[in-house]
Amino acid sequence: MKLLNLVLNLLWLIFCGIWMALGYLLAGVICCIFIITIPFGVASFRIAGYVLWPFGRTTVERPDAGAPSFVGNVIWVVFAGWWLALGHLLTSIPLFVSIIGIPFGWANLKLIPISLMPLGREVVPSDQPFAARPGEASRSW
Repeated sequence: MKLLNLVLNLLWLIFCGIWMALGYLLAGVICCIFIITIPFGVASFRIAGYVLWPFGRTTVERPDAGAPSFVGNVIWVVFAGWWLALGHLLTSIPLFVSIIGIPFGWANLKLIPISLMPLGREVVPSDQPFAARPGEASRSW
């Protein structure tokens, strides 16, 4: 599984990971310029690392996240989140054109929720398929 994650991460890096991570880094730098938005910058840097190397990791809600995270996410969506979500959407479109790119296009679409609401979440290692919720991959239909 680790070898598969390595291969997927390297292909992801080539096809879309670098420029999407640069978008998050740019958002983080802009947020850190304004002192009051430093928490948004920290969240953006955290998500940039996740977007750069996503396979073998997932995000989970932090148990201590509450109303401040919700309010922060609303502010984030207005100023930066929708731009990053649009970047994921536009990046996924050309990936869906090729057979090899389809899984990466789908992974880009699965990153849209975290690009819209990064506060109150943390990145953790996972043995589940990309962006699967715990227990989701083992369900039998």
